[in-house]
Parts: sequence; C-alpha cells; structure tokens
Amino acid sequence: MAIRSFLIFFIFFFFSSLNPILSLYEDQVGLVDWHQQYLGKVKQAVFHTHKTGRKRVVVSTEENVVASLDLRQGEIFWRHVLGSNDVIDGIDIALGKCHYPFIRRKYFESMESSRWADGVGIFSSGFKALKIIVISAESVFNGSWLLMFSDGLITNLKIEKDNIVIIFSNGRLNAVSCIDGEVLWEKDFEGESLEVQHVIQPTGSNLIYVVGFASSSLFEMYQINALNGELLKHESAAFSGGFLGEVSPVFSETVVALDSTGLILLTISFQNGKISFQQMPISNLVKDSFGPAKIIPSSITGIFAIKMNAVTIVIRVTNENKLEVVEKTNHETSISDALSISEGQQAFALVQHAGHEIHLRVKLAHNWDDNLLKESVKMDQHRGLVHKIYINNYIRTDKSYGFRALIVMEDHSLLLLQQGEIVWSREDSLASIIDVTTSELPVERDGVSVAKVEHNLFEWLKGHMLKLKGTLMLASPQDIAAIQSMRLKNSEKSKMTRDHNGFRKLLIVLTRAGKLFALHTGDGHIVWSHLLQSLQKSKVCQHPIGLNLYKWQVPHHHAMDENPSVLVIGKCGPSSGAPGALSFVDTYTGKELSSLSLVHSVAQVIPLPYTDSTEQRLHLLIDADKYAHLYPKTPEAISIFEREFSNIYWYSVEDDSGIIKGHALRGKCTGEVADEVCFDTRELWSIVFPSESEKIIATVIRKQNEVVHTQAKVIADQEVIYKYISRNLLFVATVALKGSGEIGSVTPEESWLVAYLIDTVTGRILHRVTHHGSQGPVHAVFSENWVVYHYFNLKAHRYEMSVIEIYDQSRADNKDVWKLVLGKHNLTSPISLYSRPDVITKSQSYFFTHSVKAIAVTSTTKGITSKQLLIGTIGDQVLALDKRFLDPRRTVNPTQAEKEEGIIPLTDSLPIIPQSYVTHALRVEGLRGIITVPAKLESTTLVFAHGVDLFFTQLAPSRTYDSLTDDFNYALLLITIVALVAAIFVTWTLSERKELQENWR
Repeated sequence: MAIRSFLIFFIFFFFSSLNPILSLYEDQVGLVDWHQQYLGKVKQAVFHTHKTGRKRVVVSTEENVVASLDLRQGEIFWRHVLGSNDVIDGIDIALGKCHYPFIRRKYFESMESSRWADGVGIFSSGFKALKIIVISAESVFNGSWLLMFSDGLITNLKIEKDNIVIIFSNGRLNAVSCIDGEVLWEKDFEGESLEVQHVIQPTGSNLIYVVGFASSSLFEMYQINALNGELLKHESAAFSGGFLGEVSPVFSETVVALDSTGLILLTISFQNGKISFQQMPISNLVKDSFGPAKIIPSSITGIFAIKMNAVTIVIRVTNENKLEVVEKTNHETSISDALSISEGQQAFALVQHAGHEIHLRVKLAHNWDDNLLKESVKMDQHRGLVHKIYINNYIRTDKSYGFRALIVMEDHSLLLLQQGEIVWSREDSLASIIDVTTSELPVERDGVSVAKVEHNLFEWLKGHMLKLKGTLMLASPQDIAAIQSMRLKNSEKSKMTRDHNGFRKLLIVLTRAGKLFALHTGDGHIVWSHLLQSLQKSKVCQHPIGLNLYKWQVPHHHAMDENPSVLVIGKCGPSSGAPGALSFVDTYTGKELSSLSLVHSVAQVIPLPYTDSTEQRLHLLIDADKYAHLYPKTPEAISIFEREFSNIYWYSVEDDSGIIKGHALRGKCTGEVADEVCFDTRELWSIVFPSESEKIIATVIRKQNEVVHTQAKVIADQEVIYKYISRNLLFVATVALKGSGEIGSVTPEESWLVAYLIDTVTGRILHRVTHHGSQGPVHAVFSENWVVYHYFNLKAHRYEMSVIEIYDQSRADNKDVWKLVLGKHNLTSPISLYSRPDVITKSQSYFFTHSVKAIAVTSTTKGITSKQLLIGTIGDQVLALDKRFLDPRRTVNPTQAEKEEGIIPLTDSLPIIPQSYVTHALRVEGLRGIITVPAKLESTTLVFAHGVDLFFTQLAPSRTYDSLTDDFNYALLLITIVALVAAIFVTWTLSERKELQENWR
C-alpha cells in the first residue's frame, strides 16, 4: 500500500512538473557569442586576377586595414589591421620577385611582431617617417608582392632584377632598391619650400618630374635622373592669377589646374624643361556655367573632369593642349582611374546616379564616342551616392573584354558589380561605430490556434527523438542533417519578439558615415539600416558629422501601441559653433520619423529624467553660447519642464582651458534668441586647474540608468557602512603639463597624475589623490560608489590600476546590522547636496600588466550580484576581472571574518587568468568601446564590444543557477523519468504478487 501511495504521488508530481520544465525550456533563450569582421571605408583597391588561382582584390581602408577579398563572395581571405600611427596612403601589387627575407632581417621593425602572420614584414628604407609594408604572399599572389606605403607618393612598382621603387615622403624623393631595400639616392625638397603636387615618371623613361607650388602663384618643376638622382633641370614660372586646389596630370609632361577664382582652367606644359601656361575660361567651354569649379582627381591620359555645384563636366585635352568638353551631366558622377587593357590602350569607368538606378559605362580614353560596357543597376537609396569606383577587366569566352567594378558608396558599403548585377555587398561602415544604444523588441502577441499547438508539439517530440538518436549514436546521416535543419528552423535566438529573460534586444548603432543600423543580439544579423538625411552631404551642410544616440521614446503601459524611437544628434561642420541636426528614428522599422535642421549649435546634450504622456523623454540641448533648448517642443513638455525648473543642474568641461563649471537655469531667453523652448543659464561655480601644472585628460560619471540594489554594505565585523550614492559625482583626472605627451616622454620627477571626485551641483571637491611619477592616458569607469582608473607608473615602468571607494559617514548611528534587519535604522534625516557631506574614502593601487583601450562594468537590473570589470586590452581582447580584486580593503593577511566576506589576500599586481577572457581566442580588432546592457535574468549582463570588428556575448558574474543550457537533452530526461516510472510499476506488480503468495500460505 505504501508503494502504491508513493507511485501515485510520484506520477502526480511528474506530470505537474513536466509543464514548468517545458516552459523553462521555452523561456531560457541562451545566446551564443557572435563575432563579425569588417574593414572600414575603402580608400584604395588593387585587383589581383592572375590566370591561375582564385580572383581577389586587395583593399586598404580608412581604419588602417589592408585585406584581400574573394571576388566571388566578398569574403575576407586575409586581413591585417595596422596601428593608428601607420596610416596607409597607397597600395599596389608589384609583379616580379624581391629578396624579401634579406629585407626582413635588415629592416624589420619591432612593432607587435606577434600579430603579423608569416611572410608579413614592415621595413624602413632608411629615411625618417616612411614605412613600406611588404606582404609576401607567394601562395596567394603567385610570386607577386603587395607594397603599401604611408606618408608618401609612389611612382614605380614594376619590380625587375635591377629595378627601383621611387617614393616621395615628407619632402624627400627616394629611390629604394628592390633587392635589399637600400636607399640608392635621395633628393631633399624640404628646404625648397615646395608643396609637391605630383611625382611623374613617363613610361619607359629614366626621367622623373616633380611638380608643385612654391607659393600661391609660383609653379615649379624639377627634372631628375631616376638612375642616380641627378638634378637635370629646375624651372619655375609665376602666374599672376594664382592657383587653387590640386593639379591633375593629363600627359607625362602636362598638368591642368584652376586659377585662384576657380573660373579659369590652366593647362601647364613643361616639355623639354620649359614651363608654359594656357588659359581657358570655363565659361568659354560651358556657356551656362556658374560658381567656382573643383578638379576631380583622376589618372586618365588626356582626360580630366571638373565639378561646378551639381554639374560634372568631362574635358579632353588634345595633343596641342586644346580643351574640348566631351560630356556634361547634372547627375552625380564618379570616375575611376585608368586601367591598361592592352598595349597603348586605357579604359576607365563612369558611374552616374539616376533615381533608383546607377548607370555604369566603361570607355576607352582615346575614344569617347564608343562604350566598351554600358549597364544599369538598381541601387538601394539608403546607400547614398557612389564615392569611388575601381574597375578590372577579364577575357570572356568570345575573346571580348568583360569588366567588373568595385564600388564604394556614401554609406561606406562595398559592392561588386558584374554583368549588370550586384554580385555581393559588404556593410563596412560597421567598422566605424561612434555610438550605441539598445531597444526592446515587440511583445509577442497571444492567440495561437490549436492546430499550431498540436503541430508544434509533434515537431517538438520529433526533434527530441532525433536528438536522442544522435546522443545514442544511432542517427543516420539523414537524421543528422534533419537535426541541424530543425535547430536552425526552430532557433529562437533571432525571433523578432522579446523573451522573458530580456536576452533578445536590438542594438542601435550610429556609424561615422551617418548610417543607423539595428543589429539583433541573437545572431548579429542586420534587422534594418538607414542612411540619415540629416547626416548626408548637401548644399546646406557640406560636412555633416554624427555625434550621439539617445533614447527618445520608450513606451510603457498606456503607450505600448507606440513604437520606441531614438534621437540622433549631429552637427554641420567640425567647429563648436556649427548648427546642429536632429533625426528621430523608429527602432522597429528604421523609418526616419522626422528631422530638424537647427539654427543653434549643440555643445552638450542632457537627457532629463522626465517623460510626457506619450513616453517621450525630455532633452536639454546646450549650445555654444550656453543657452539651453528644450525638446520636444510641445506645451506638455514645457509644462513638465517648468515644474522641475529649479531642480535641473549640469556641468561643462573645457579641456583646453582646464576649467570645469556648474550651471543652472535662470529664465527664458530674451533678445534675438527668444523662443518658447529657449532658456538662459547661469554659472553656479567653477574650478580652474592651473594651466602651468595640470591638464585635464579624462572625466567620467556614473551611468544615469544604473541600478543600485542596496546602499548598505555589511562588513566582516557585522557592522554596516553606507555607500555614498550620488548621480552628481564626477571623476576628473589631470596630469602635469609636461606629462601630457606620450608615455616615456618625461622623467618620473617631471610628471604626476591627480584624481578628483567632484560634486557637480555644488562644485565641492570631495576627494583628491596624487600619483607621483605617473602619466596618462587614463581610462576609467564609475559605478555605484567606486571608481577604477588605469594609468602608467613611470617609476615602476608598469601600468597601474587604482580604485577609490567613497562612503557616507552621516549615518554612523545606523552601523548595527540588527537595526538594519529589524527596520529600526533612522531614515528621517534629510539629504541635501548643499549640506557638506561627511564622507570617507578608501583607495588602493595595483600593478596591471596590460595597456588598456577601454573599461566597462557589468550591469544588472535585479539581484545583489557581484560586479566584473570588462577591460579592453591592447591585444584587442576583452578581459573580465572580478571587482573583488580591486577591493581597497584587501590586506596581506585577512582575518577569518574577512575571508568569509570574500576579501582576497593582497598582492601587488592584478591576476590575468586566461579563462577570464570574454572574447576567448577571438580578437576585436581596433577595439574602441565596450557596452554592457542588463538582462532581466538575475546576474546576467549582455556585452557588446566594437571596433573594426564586432563581438557580442552574455555574462553571468555570479553564475546562473536557474536556467538550462540550449543543448540540454529533454528527451533523454523524459525517457529516464518514464523508465523510472516503468521500473516502479514492475516493482509494484512483483511486490503485490509476492505479498499475495505469502498471504495464501
């Protein structure tokens, strides 16, 4: 009977708990790390289409990346990310063989050599500030070599046995031997006060022409022997009208330029060493021309182009230096460089925009009337205009020439066009993210049909039976393929609805190109992208710059029918007084709801903690003249703002002058700037750092949306100390004026670093500490009541990390933990920032082995969980370091009570545990920032790191204890339970039979 009762109870418990188990499976949506590689906006491209091997294109980008792309799919074949000081100004492929191993031994520089693959070297050819990078890729380039150079012009890359490479860099012309990298000769132009425009070497000639401007109206030409560097001729000629912009070479001894007004074209010939000018007013070529012109750079023999406002004019130069207009168009036009397709024949491409299409034409330089290729391709308008085009030719099966075009768009995307279609595209603007925010996904709607439930149940059972067969190694190849297919089909990571634990979100990122992306945290795919109108170049705004992203509308409760939106802030120009631009974008659809061109500048943006009835957050925009402008401009927003008028404070930091100021509102604007949403401000306080001894190098505040779960902290002796929690605390780091340069530029006695904690409402300095013999750069993170910052110790020749914790002493009467537990602590004392706070600080410093690029801290929405510091290292990886290692109360020999509290024994350096790398074996090349977002699940943080690459993962600093992994085998669990139930039934039957037999005896 007891067994029967137990069985009934077990069956009841099993079926009642089965549903929660299945629900747990549905709710616990885990994340797999994703890592994406990008390149940045392409500056130069070189096709390498050898007859044997795969076809590739080598590109260099604005992010200092050089990479080889597969022409079939656009995938990265190999890639190298150079340092910020190694800007690539040009690349080319040199056909032939160089004695590279000798060059590497003789000239290889120590520059993170562990980061370079075998066969990649950097060598200096003996002249200052010029770096040539040689990539040996015989397996890739079939005996060819890729040369890259910085800070220079390169004129000859055809490398033969005794050939040389001619390079101009930093005012010097150099001839470098291909055999051993030695500088054969050099010519210094720094003393000539010459602004070199071009270095020209005619094909098959040993002469080199260096042309440029010695002043605004003086043109100079140097003729040099390429074999020995001998100066053969030096001529100069003045032009009274002056010169504007750059020159464009059209022949080996002829260039064209514009006069200082931009209205006259000058043909400058230096044949036989004699300089002559020919003038042609543009109005004689184009009758309805207006406004100054600009030369479009190109390298096409006998042809150049100019742009006047929105009109592009293509002009041919005859052998007699006469100018002929061959085409005039109102469409946006881009022109490629010349491509040699046969002996004496050059082809080039023109791309023109016309609505939703682009028109591609390929022509011969000497025959404008005929087209080698003419195609039209449909183009997404959100990619903007074509910025650059590179072409490559191939031989078709009918022996005619075919062409492929690599196009760089305004949004920094890269596309390959061939045979009238887009073969592939790459969204490489994601390599230049400038700001990130997040958005919740829509709530999943209820109401699912019974048929769908039954179908899902059948699919669920089928999937787990197949998974069980795979676990028991009984699955056939067809079963394995079905398992993989079902996993992809049923994966919930990329669903477009929010999940119970808050793992699925949208990452809204703003790029330097002015393009906004929404990335799904599940797998990193692009949900939508939009090139913002307000950040596109136009007649009104020639230099738009994106600044920041802010959450504009976050619907809750009564506003759930509204979609969330973000505010994108930019400005029109690099100056501080440039007018601002605003865009409002729906985060679900990517639609630009509206945009505003402001009449005032945007120097500072203050998101206020107030929302209107539609959940739009109020923002205060501070202009360069210190006027405050309220957005949104609605009566309701103004009413809310006026009620909180006296509670709004902010600060400003003037790095150059070393001043920090506190501000408050005074009243509405008067005079010319008067407006309903414009408010005058007043200065409350200022802190002036002495310019001769201190320079501000870093400022950090707490996240405004950070959740502090408890203000009390129970320490080892059962006493309670209270964290000093304030959203108005500012961390400031200053360094000695001499120590503001690079690390090692001063002696330890000449440099010091000072850290401040400042209350931004009153301007009161709550704490100040000096680190003698230390230097920046400083990277810091502020959370709760502590700040951690990283700097360099010149005395120890090592990096250091310091921590400052600040505690509130005004609650000394509430130290007893039992008062806190029983609720008898005093909470009636008023709190005001104007009353002088009674605080104490604890601090400690530790050695740290790595240089740091960024620091962040994990964040959670609920639960008292431990914190981890996320440190972006110089190796472009992210390291998770437990905050307990940076506890200022660490001692060499902690007591037993302190050990129970979790205090770690003190050491002089912080440990680097290999398993603590969040990025594992991956690298986030060019790491610039780390963003943390709290999930709804306790102790879980979503981490997004961005640079040239993107990386996303999920962390649980206090470990997860209430969730199951994605690959948990529910079928095996179910079968195990069924087997146990069956065993109980069998045992029960046998027991009953035995009991019956015993009773009959």
